[in-house]
Amino acid sequence: MDSAGSADVERRAQLYSSLHQARARGFVGRRAEIASFEEALRGLSTRHVFFLHGPGGIGKSTLLDAFARQSRQAGRRPVYVDARETARSGAAVAAMIAEQAARSGYRLNEAPDVLLIDSYEWLTPLDRWFREELVPARPRESVTVIAGRDAPSAGWRTDPGWRELLWAHELTGLNRAEGDELLSLRGVPANEREAISRLGRGHPLVLAMLAEARDGGAAVAGLSDAPDVVDQLCRMILDDIPDAAHRAGLATCAHATRMTEDLLAHTIGPRAGEVWGWLQSRPYVRRGTFGLFLHDVVREIFEAEFLHRAPDAYVTLHQTVRGYFMQRLANPTEPYPDRAAAEILLLHRRSPLAAQTADLRDGGLLPVTRAGPGDGEVFDLIAEGEGSAAADLARRWVGEQPGCLYRARSEAGVEAFAMQVYLPCSPELARDDPIAQAVLRVVSQRGALRPGERININRFAGASPRYQRDPLQLFVNGVSSLLEWVHRPAAWTFIVTFDPEFYDAYFRYLGLRPMLHVSSVRHELVGYGWDRRRFPPASLFELMERRELTGEIGPPPPELLRPAPLSRAAFAAAVRGALPQVSRPDRLADSLLVDSALVEPGATGQVEQLGTVLLNAITTLGHERRGAEHRRVLERTYLKGARSQEDAAELLELPFSTYRRHLAQAQERLIEVLWSVEIGERRLADLSSAVGQELGNF
Repeated sequence: MDSAGSADVERRAQLYSSLHQARARGFVGRRAEIASFEEALRGLSTRHVFFLHGPGGIGKSTLLDAFARQSRQAGRRPVYVDARETARSGAAVAAMIAEQAARSGYRLNEAPDVLLIDSYEWLTPLDRWFREELVPARPRESVTVIAGRDAPSAGWRTDPGWRELLWAHELTGLNRAEGDELLSLRGVPANEREAISRLGRGHPLVLAMLAEARDGGAAVAGLSDAPDVVDQLCRMILDDIPDAAHRAGLATCAHATRMTEDLLAHTIGPRAGEVWGWLQSRPYVRRGTFGLFLHDVVREIFEAEFLHRAPDAYVTLHQTVRGYFMQRLANPTEPYPDRAAAEILLLHRRSPLAAQTADLRDGGLLPVTRAGPGDGEVFDLIAEGEGSAAADLARRWVGEQPGCLYRARSEAGVEAFAMQVYLPCSPELARDDPIAQAVLRVVSQRGALRPGERININRFAGASPRYQRDPLQLFVNGVSSLLEWVHRPAAWTFIVTFDPEFYDAYFRYLGLRPMLHVSSVRHELVGYGWDRRRFPPASLFELMERRELTGEIGPPPPELLRPAPLSRAAFAAAVRGALPQVSRPDRLADSLLVDSALVEPGATGQVEQLGTVLLNAITTLGHERRGAEHRRVLERTYLKGARSQEDAAELLELPFSTYRRHLAQAQERLIEVLWSVEIGERRLADLSSAVGQELGNF
């Protein structure tokens, strides 16, 4: 070789050396994997085959590169094969290994003592050949590393021999310190790393690309603000989506906290079983106790890509998923209502506290159930967080209203709790609890209770160890509130906190506002409240459906508010005034009842709905004990064409005075039934179901 050729070889060697040194300097984390591989190289381990698996971009190829450097430092000559560069046959793979071995200095037919196979998912058809022919034929002291997206097949995991020789290891994200180190090596200033770390969730490729986007001047406040990065990541990580149904299934899995096959059928229809099976096989999909969920960063990437690519379809999916869980939450026979409430709560991805609850989606969600006698440690948490006087009050509330306490419990004990109580309560408790006093005072001034109405107070809430700033506290509080709001009527609701600095924006996002301040021994307590008669839960949920997508905060818009509630006397007068028009619903447009709870807020055809409700209520009377006469006199007077009350009395074969007495009693009972709907003791659906049952029997 002439001098020019020698110089060229030397320059290439120097470049190669510089490249490896740069890669070594940029490598972070994976200490456990490096240590295990070191033991195998030194012959100190029975594990001679390493099977690394994980989603695209998680760092498998980077780790193989580190293994190669580690091998060379130990005096070994590693051989690296990228499965994407070979045909899917045993002969082609063997030829590729031989070719790469020759380039590394091995003699003809000499087996490399360190073999690194990358992108193994491409060679799935050859899995049995690898397991039964290629790997067993390797030298006794050799080390083989197989890296791919998919976990090892059952053949690797169930064979007694491979169980002893194989180390199957799922590669997960970097921890916070390792991610910070990676960003530091990429030149990201310390004051910017936290935001990027939160977005990258420890995923090396995502962290690296966000750091690169920052260098290019792109915003990194949210993945949706860096669409070019998101598109590229989707192509690299999610490169195996067969068709539109599978893409819709993946979108459903990304949007729900836990996706069941039932939900999948709700969003994509009859192909749910097929898509479910495909999703289970993806390396970026995890199986939870209930349902499937995506690897955290993959979920965030796909959600951002979907929103950027098809914003209208994204909104439709959100509404479909939300509607599915709202139906389950409202169903009185639902066996796991807390799970439905949890799914709805965790759809709030743009709320002021979304960052605090994001991590809850990635772990196993604890069930939220009512506390029992063995959960007395809740009172210890209250005493620690708010003082012994507060704990004593909590004990009295539980004693007077059993079942008011919700909690999330693990093997370690109660993790978080929330207490939902109601006024009126005993005079002694109302006198001794300063919050109860303040709530009653506010309600009397702003919208007094009507007969039969109650006030709901989210009185105490906390978690261990951070009490009211723990994400799990917000979770249990939110789940318990949804369960109460949907299933138990109240005229007012108040949520009490001693940390308004933390929660104020979140409560305003819900459309609430501070309405009371009370000083306690330790804290200044603030109560956020709203009149549910003017802003019923159905309207709140409609507002949330919008704000979950926008993050807007502030009072609810006027179109979602009802007029001030009718008094019991005004309601009764309105019912009596509506009855003569019930057979002509077009004449009910001016009735005050149109704005009452007898009509669903925002429903189309509200006047027609009011007429139907009045008719259903009359029919319902017939199912009551001694109610047939009430129904008969109302139907004859208002529905069957009597020209006057005198005619109605004659048709009923009653003396007029007796008829008038029966009519007054029937009207009063009808008003009582409708009033029970107005104050939430009875649902509109109860009236419809009674009519439907009668038609079915007929």
